[in-house]
Amino acid sequence: MNIVLGSDHAGFALKNLLKAHMQSLGHHVDDVGTHSQTSCDYPDIAAAVAKKVQAGDSLGILVCGSGVGMSMAANRFPGVRAALCTNEYLARMSRLHNNANVLCLGERIIGPDLAKAIAEVFVSTAFEGGRHLRRVEAIEQLSTTL
Repeated sequence: MNIVLGSDHAGFALKNLLKAHMQSLGHHVDDVGTHSQTSCDYPDIAAAVAKKVQAGDSLGILVCGSGVGMSMAANRFPGVRAALCTNEYLARMSRLHNNANVLCLGERIIGPDLAKAIAEVFVSTAFEGGRHLRRVEAIEQLSTTL
């Protein structure tokens, strides 16, 4: 799986841990930054990940302090369905039923082991389609009718 990974300064440590973990599982990881703990603006990182997810066959992972800002920013991009997940169930269902393509995590909210487990479930779960497809399509239509 191709994964585009990004964080702001508040998610820097967890991003690096997830990068190593995903690579150890055989995934290709494109780290778009940040590359230090120097304060930066999360919308810039969310945009970089969202644009790459829009363009191809990658899933995204975004990390900030709470995960909220990243999810709000990423969801501004058509075709991006960012899900803030705090447990494995949410990660599974966001992919299975909602076809989420960006996982958002909060470094200040969850610990490293849980973050790794959530990320593993997210990237290994496929969209179920079926009755859920029309709902995902309806979400996409919202961006064209507003």
